[in-house]
Amino acid sequence: MPAEYPRPPEALVTPPPPPLRPPAPSSAYEQAPVGDEVSPEVRRWADLRKQVAYRCKRINTGHMVEADQRFGQPDAIGPHGVVLFFVSDALAEPHGYQLHTAYRLWLASPEADDLPRLLADLAEVASENIARGASTRRRWHPLGPDGSMVNGGDMSLPHGSTYVGVGVSTLDSDQGRWYQLAHTLRDLPATGRRLSVFDLKGQCYVLLTDGTAMHIDRDPHARLGVDGIRCNRTLDPDRVTYFNRHENLTEDCDEAIRHVWRQLGALDRTLTAHLHSRRPVRLTP
Repeated sequence: MPAEYPRPPEALVTPPPPPLRPPAPSSAYEQAPVGDEVSPEVRRWADLRKQVAYRCKRINTGHMVEADQRFGQPDAIGPHGVVLFFVSDALAEPHGYQLHTAYRLWLASPEADDLPRLLADLAEVASENIARGASTRRRWHPLGPDGSMVNGGDMSLPHGSTYVGVGVSTLDSDQGRWYQLAHTLRDLPATGRRLSVFDLKGQCYVLLTDGTAMHIDRDPHARLGVDGIRCNRTLDPDRVTYFNRHENLTEDCDEAIRHVWRQLGALDRTLTAHLHSRRPVRLTP
């Protein structure tokens, strides 16, 4: 399986640009400059969004497989996880950066089934770790070594890596809650065809430091060409102009999902304020 989102062939010959600031806030109508001159900055963030979405699908799939294998055991995995996104300089890459992801999964418990509460607790723990580190004049980092927030993925980062966002992997979907679905996998239906874990959907929610919000619907039976990505910013910087109906993605949903977005936003603001306090917010260090 490829490690990254498959980029178009022409991207492979694009020289890596220097580090750039994130683009200005988007509007519902996103439009390329006159003369089709799209800045490297815009291209880089659009590429990062696709890379993040692709990585989220992989993590969500692995999350579901692991949860299925350990279902009903003392070390069963809960239905929700948190993913942190970082980038480092990689001049050999098409856009001059490499994406790194670290994630945290929880053991199954009533507390681990409450996603907004998990996010709120994690933001509180992060704030406490930041304050504790400041009191001892040691700068805390979410990957540790002290007070690590993660237990999987890229547990160490290249020097100078930059935090670019946070996301959620959840096994709950419009098919049902994870615990209901997990029992379904073990029941023989009247049709005689038992479902596989690879028949089940998953979801991810993502916030990036440039203002991007993405919802990723991982559907193994989606029609060809349907990627399940809804994003408040463009994924195609070469598209001249279009109306983005997902501009208000974090508000155009029911109250339960808005609560998830709000708690995820609080965690993102806590991490961004701390990890970017010594440098300007930009895609690469």
